[in-house]
Amino acid sequence: MIESFAGQTVETARRALTARFKSEAIDSAEIEARILLGAALGLDLTGTIAASNRLLTSDETAGLAERVRRRLNGEPLARILGAREFWGLPLQLSAETLVPRPDTETVVELALEMLRGRPAPNGYLRIADIGTGSGAILLALLSELPDAHGMGTDISEAALQTAHGNAVQLGLANRATFVACDYAMALSGRFELIVSNPPYIRSADIAGLAPEVRDHDLHRALDGGADGFAAYRALIPQAAKLLAPGGILAVEVGYGQSADVERLMMAEGLTIEGPPKPDLAGIPRAVAGRRRP
Repeated sequence: MIESFAGQTVETARRALTARFKSEAIDSAEIEARILLGAALGLDLTGTIAASNRLLTSDETAGLAERVRRRLNGEPLARILGAREFWGLPLQLSAETLVPRPDTETVVELALEMLRGRPAPNGYLRIADIGTGSGAILLALLSELPDAHGMGTDISEAALQTAHGNAVQLGLANRATFVACDYAMALSGRFELIVSNPPYIRSADIAGLAPEVRDHDLHRALDGGADGFAAYRALIPQAAKLLAPGGILAVEVGYGQSADVERLMMAEGLTIEGPPKPDLAGIPRAVAGRRRP
Protein backbone atom coordinates (compact mmCIF):
# COMPACT_ATOMS: atom_id res chain seq x y z
CA MET A 1 0.00 0.00 0.00
CA ILE A 2 2.92 2.38 0.54
CA GLU A 3 3.68 2.44 -3.19
CA SER A 4 0.02 3.05 -4.10
CA PHE A 5 -0.06 6.28 -2.09
CA ALA A 6 3.41 7.53 -3.00
CA GLY A 7 3.33 10.74 -5.02
CA GLN A 8 -0.40 11.25 -4.49
CA THR A 9 -2.17 14.30 -3.22
CA VAL A 10 -4.28 14.08 -0.09
CA GLU A 11 -7.45 14.10 -2.20
CA THR A 12 -6.36 11.41 -4.64
CA ALA A 13 -5.24 9.24 -1.72
CA ARG A 14 -8.66 9.70 -0.10
CA ARG A 15 -10.44 8.63 -3.28
CA ALA A 16 -8.16 5.62 -3.77
CA LEU A 17 -8.62 4.55 -0.16
CA THR A 18 -12.41 4.92 -0.34
CA ALA A 19 -12.48 2.73 -3.45
CA ARG A 20 -10.27 0.13 -1.78
CA PHE A 21 -12.47 -0.02 1.32
CA LYS A 22 -15.61 -0.33 -0.82
CA SER A 23 -14.04 -3.22 -2.73
CA GLU A 24 -13.43 -4.93 0.62
CA ALA A 25 -17.08 -4.34 1.66
CA ILE A 26 -16.09 -2.17 4.61
CA ASP A 27 -19.10 -0.34 6.00
CA SER A 28 -18.94 3.46 5.87
CA ALA A 29 -15.97 3.21 3.52
CA GLU A 30 -15.81 6.93 2.73
CA ILE A 31 -16.05 8.00 6.36
CA GLU A 32 -13.40 5.52 7.47
CA ALA A 33 -11.10 6.62 4.64
CA ARG A 34 -11.38 10.25 5.75
CA ILE A 35 -10.78 9.35 9.41
CA LEU A 36 -7.70 7.20 8.74
CA LEU A 37 -6.27 9.76 6.34
CA GLY A 38 -6.76 12.51 8.93
CA ALA A 39 -5.07 10.35 11.58
CA ALA A 40 -2.06 9.81 9.31
CA LEU A 41 -1.84 13.54 8.65
CA GLY A 42 -2.46 14.52 12.26
CA LEU A 43 -5.32 16.75 11.09
CA ASP A 44 -9.02 17.03 11.82
CA LEU A 45 -11.60 16.92 9.01
CA THR A 46 -11.36 20.63 8.28
CA GLY A 47 -7.59 20.51 8.16
CA THR A 48 -7.61 17.46 5.92
CA ILE A 49 -9.95 19.18 3.45
CA ALA A 50 -7.76 22.28 3.47
CA ALA A 51 -4.74 20.10 2.63
CA SER A 52 -6.48 18.31 -0.25
CA ASN A 53 -4.19 19.54 -3.03
CA ARG A 54 -0.80 18.99 -1.45
CA LEU A 55 1.32 15.88 -1.87
CA LEU A 56 1.64 13.34 0.92
CA THR A 57 5.03 13.25 2.59
CA SER A 58 6.92 9.97 2.87
CA ASP A 59 6.14 9.78 6.60
CA GLU A 60 2.44 10.39 5.94
CA THR A 61 2.45 7.76 3.21
CA ALA A 62 4.02 5.20 5.53
CA GLY A 63 1.68 6.10 8.40
CA LEU A 64 -1.39 5.83 6.20
CA ALA A 65 -0.24 2.52 4.74
CA GLU A 66 0.23 1.01 8.20
CA ARG A 67 -3.23 2.11 9.33
CA VAL A 68 -4.80 0.77 6.13
CA ARG A 69 -2.99 -2.56 6.54
CA ARG A 70 -4.42 -2.95 10.04
CA ARG A 71 -7.93 -2.04 8.91
CA LEU A 72 -7.85 -4.47 5.99
CA ASN A 73 -6.74 -7.17 8.43
CA GLY A 74 -10.00 -6.65 10.30
CA GLU A 75 -8.82 -4.45 13.17
CA PRO A 76 -11.60 -2.11 14.30
CA LEU A 77 -11.22 1.56 13.50
CA ALA A 78 -11.37 2.49 17.18
CA ARG A 79 -8.45 0.15 17.96
CA ILE A 80 -6.36 1.73 15.22
CA LEU A 81 -7.14 5.22 16.46
CA GLY A 82 -6.82 4.20 20.12
CA ALA A 83 -9.94 6.14 20.97
CA ARG A 84 -13.74 5.98 20.83
CA GLU A 85 -16.58 8.36 21.68
CA PHE A 86 -19.14 7.20 24.25
CA TRP A 87 -22.04 9.32 25.50
CA GLY A 88 -20.45 12.21 23.62
CA LEU A 89 -17.23 11.82 25.61
CA PRO A 90 -13.87 11.10 23.92
CA LEU A 91 -12.28 8.04 25.55
CA GLN A 92 -8.81 6.59 25.11
CA LEU A 93 -8.58 2.80 24.74
CA SER A 94 -5.95 0.19 25.46
CA ALA A 95 -5.45 -3.50 24.81
CA GLU A 96 -6.98 -4.21 28.24
CA THR A 97 -10.26 -2.38 27.56
CA LEU A 98 -13.25 -3.20 25.42
CA VAL A 99 -14.26 -0.78 22.70
CA PRO A 100 -17.34 0.90 24.23
CA ARG A 101 -20.38 0.39 22.04
CA PRO A 102 -23.57 2.41 21.58
CA ASP A 103 -25.63 -0.46 23.04
CA THR A 104 -23.96 0.13 26.40
CA GLU A 105 -25.33 3.67 26.52
CA THR A 106 -28.66 1.96 27.27
CA VAL A 107 -27.32 1.16 30.77
CA VAL A 108 -26.55 4.85 31.32
CA GLU A 109 -30.02 5.84 30.11
CA LEU A 110 -31.78 3.33 32.37
CA ALA A 111 -29.73 4.32 35.43
CA LEU A 112 -30.48 8.01 34.91
CA GLU A 113 -34.18 7.30 34.43
CA MET A 114 -34.37 5.34 37.68
CA LEU A 115 -32.49 8.05 39.59
CA ARG A 116 -34.72 10.83 38.27
CA GLY A 117 -36.97 12.24 40.94
CA ARG A 118 -35.23 10.30 43.71
CA PRO A 119 -32.67 12.66 45.28
CA ALA A 120 -29.78 11.03 47.10
CA PRO A 121 -29.48 11.43 50.87
CA ASN A 122 -27.84 14.77 51.72
CA GLY A 123 -27.50 15.41 47.97
CA TYR A 124 -24.62 12.90 47.82
CA LEU A 125 -24.72 10.10 45.27
CA ARG A 126 -22.23 7.23 45.40
CA ILE A 127 -21.77 5.15 42.24
CA ALA A 128 -19.80 1.96 41.54
CA ASP A 129 -18.97 0.66 38.06
CA ILE A 130 -17.98 -3.00 38.22
CA GLY A 131 -15.54 -4.04 35.48
CA THR A 132 -15.09 -0.44 34.40
CA GLY A 133 -12.63 -1.00 31.54
CA SER A 134 -12.09 2.40 29.90
CA GLY A 135 -14.38 3.96 32.52
CA ALA A 136 -17.07 4.59 29.91
CA ILE A 137 -20.23 4.00 31.98
CA LEU A 138 -18.92 5.61 35.16
CA LEU A 139 -17.60 8.72 33.44
CA ALA A 140 -20.80 9.12 31.41
CA LEU A 141 -22.81 9.06 34.64
CA LEU A 142 -20.48 11.47 36.44
CA SER A 143 -20.76 13.86 33.49
CA GLU A 144 -24.54 13.90 34.01
CA LEU A 145 -24.57 13.91 37.82
CA PRO A 146 -22.44 16.77 39.16
CA ASP A 147 -23.04 15.80 42.81
CA ALA A 148 -22.03 12.17 42.32
CA HIS A 149 -18.78 10.45 43.19
CA GLY A 150 -17.84 7.11 41.69
CA MET A 151 -15.59 4.10 42.04
CA GLY A 152 -14.59 1.89 39.13
CA THR A 153 -13.26 -1.62 39.64
CA ASP A 154 -11.41 -3.87 37.24
CA ILE A 155 -9.21 -6.92 37.57
CA SER A 156 -6.72 -5.28 35.17
CA GLU A 157 -4.50 -2.52 36.53
CA ALA A 158 -3.69 -1.53 32.94
CA ALA A 159 -7.40 -0.97 32.28
CA LEU A 160 -7.65 1.13 35.44
CA GLN A 161 -4.75 3.29 34.28
CA THR A 162 -6.65 3.92 31.04
CA ALA A 163 -9.85 4.72 32.95
CA HIS A 164 -8.01 7.11 35.27
CA GLY A 165 -6.41 8.83 32.28
CA ASN A 166 -9.84 9.31 30.75
CA ALA A 167 -11.15 10.75 34.01
CA VAL A 168 -8.27 13.24 34.08
CA GLN A 169 -8.79 14.19 30.43
CA LEU A 170 -12.50 14.82 31.03
CA GLY A 171 -11.96 16.82 34.21
CA LEU A 172 -13.70 14.19 36.35
CA ALA A 173 -10.73 12.77 38.26
CA ASN A 174 -11.65 14.60 41.46
CA ARG A 175 -14.89 12.58 41.60
CA ALA A 176 -13.64 9.22 40.31
CA THR A 177 -11.59 6.58 42.14
CA PHE A 178 -10.36 3.32 40.64
CA VAL A 179 -9.47 0.10 42.44
CA ALA A 180 -8.13 -3.25 41.23
CA CYS A 181 -10.24 -6.20 42.35
CA ASP A 182 -12.42 -9.05 41.11
CA TYR A 183 -15.91 -7.62 40.58
CA ALA A 184 -16.86 -5.75 43.79
CA MET A 185 -14.67 -7.64 46.25
CA ALA A 186 -12.71 -4.56 47.42
CA LEU A 187 -15.73 -2.27 47.83
CA SER A 188 -17.35 -1.35 51.11
CA GLY A 189 -19.97 1.06 52.38
CA ARG A 190 -23.23 1.79 50.59
CA PHE A 191 -23.88 2.85 47.01
CA GLU A 192 -26.97 4.53 45.59
CA LEU A 193 -26.15 3.14 42.13
CA ILE A 194 -24.11 0.20 40.90
CA VAL A 195 -23.66 -0.39 37.17
CA SER A 196 -21.86 -2.99 35.09
CA ASN A 197 -21.34 -4.32 31.59
CA PRO A 198 -20.09 -7.80 32.55
CA PRO A 199 -18.96 -10.60 30.22
CA TYR A 200 -22.11 -12.35 28.98
CA ILE A 201 -21.25 -14.27 25.81
CA ARG A 202 -21.34 -18.06 26.11
CA SER A 203 -17.86 -19.54 25.84
CA ALA A 204 -18.82 -21.72 22.88
CA ASP A 205 -20.17 -18.71 20.97
CA ILE A 206 -16.99 -16.62 21.03
CA ALA A 207 -15.49 -18.38 18.01
CA GLY A 208 -18.49 -17.31 15.94
CA LEU A 209 -18.31 -13.61 16.79
CA ALA A 210 -17.50 -11.01 14.16
CA PRO A 211 -13.73 -10.97 13.55
CA GLU A 212 -13.46 -7.36 14.72
CA VAL A 213 -14.66 -8.51 18.15
CA ARG A 214 -13.33 -12.06 18.30
CA ASP A 215 -9.80 -11.23 17.18
CA HIS A 216 -9.30 -7.83 18.80
CA ASP A 217 -11.37 -7.58 21.99
CA LEU A 218 -10.15 -9.04 25.25
CA HIS A 219 -11.74 -12.50 25.64
CA ARG A 220 -11.76 -12.14 29.41
CA ALA A 221 -14.17 -9.23 29.00
CA LEU A 222 -16.42 -11.23 26.66
CA ASP A 223 -16.56 -14.76 28.07
CA GLY A 224 -19.55 -15.29 30.35
CA GLY A 225 -18.92 -18.99 30.92
CA ALA A 226 -20.74 -22.03 29.60
CA ASP A 227 -24.21 -20.46 29.76
CA GLY A 228 -23.27 -16.77 29.66
CA PHE A 229 -24.35 -16.06 33.25
CA ALA A 230 -21.17 -16.73 35.26
CA ALA A 231 -20.40 -13.05 35.77
CA TYR A 232 -23.97 -12.24 36.86
CA ARG A 233 -23.90 -15.03 39.45
CA ALA A 234 -20.75 -13.53 40.94
CA LEU A 235 -21.64 -9.86 40.54
CA ILE A 236 -25.28 -9.63 41.58
CA PRO A 237 -24.93 -11.04 45.14
CA GLN A 238 -21.93 -8.80 45.81
CA ALA A 239 -23.68 -5.72 44.44
CA ALA A 240 -26.94 -6.39 46.29
CA LYS A 241 -25.10 -6.32 49.62
CA LEU A 242 -23.53 -2.95 48.78
CA LEU A 243 -26.70 -1.12 47.75
CA ALA A 244 -28.10 1.53 50.03
CA PRO A 245 -31.83 1.26 50.79
CA GLY A 246 -33.58 2.22 47.55
CA GLY A 247 -30.30 1.76 45.68
CA ILE A 248 -30.21 0.60 42.06
CA LEU A 249 -28.27 -2.10 40.25
CA ALA A 250 -28.28 -1.66 36.44
CA VAL A 251 -26.47 -4.08 34.11
CA GLU A 252 -26.11 -4.75 30.42
CA VAL A 253 -27.41 -8.10 29.17
CA GLY A 254 -27.11 -10.09 25.98
CA TYR A 255 -29.82 -11.25 23.62
CA GLY A 256 -32.43 -13.36 25.42
CA GLN A 257 -30.81 -12.95 28.86
CA SER A 258 -32.97 -10.29 30.50
CA ALA A 259 -35.51 -12.57 32.22
CA ASP A 260 -32.81 -14.79 33.73
CA VAL A 261 -30.85 -11.80 35.01
CA GLU A 262 -34.01 -10.36 36.56
CA ARG A 263 -34.55 -13.68 38.36
CA LEU A 264 -31.00 -13.56 39.71
CA MET A 265 -31.65 -10.05 41.00
CA MET A 266 -34.93 -11.01 42.64
CA ALA A 267 -33.24 -13.98 44.31
CA GLU A 268 -30.99 -11.44 46.07
CA GLY A 269 -33.97 -9.42 47.29
CA LEU A 270 -34.02 -6.75 44.59
CA THR A 271 -37.30 -5.59 43.08
CA ILE A 272 -37.84 -5.16 39.34
CA GLU A 273 -39.85 -2.00 38.71
CA GLY A 274 -40.18 -2.02 34.94
CA PRO A 275 -39.33 -3.86 31.73
CA PRO A 276 -35.77 -4.13 30.41
CA LYS A 277 -34.67 -1.13 28.40
CA PRO A 278 -34.17 -1.92 24.70
CA ASP A 279 -31.26 -0.76 22.59
CA LEU A 280 -31.70 0.98 19.24
CA ALA A 281 -32.33 -2.40 17.58
CA GLY A 282 -35.18 -3.12 19.99
CA ILE A 283 -33.25 -5.83 21.86
CA PRO A 284 -33.66 -5.80 25.68
CA ARG A 285 -30.22 -4.52 26.64
CA ALA A 286 -30.33 -3.13 30.20
CA VAL A 287 -31.91 -4.61 33.33
CA ALA A 288 -32.25 -2.90 36.71
CA GLY A 289 -33.27 -3.91 40.19
CA ARG A 290 -33.78 -1.83 43.31
CA ARG A 291 -33.07 -2.66 46.93
CA ARG A 292 -36.17 -2.19 49.03
CA PRO A 293 -36.16 1.04 51.09
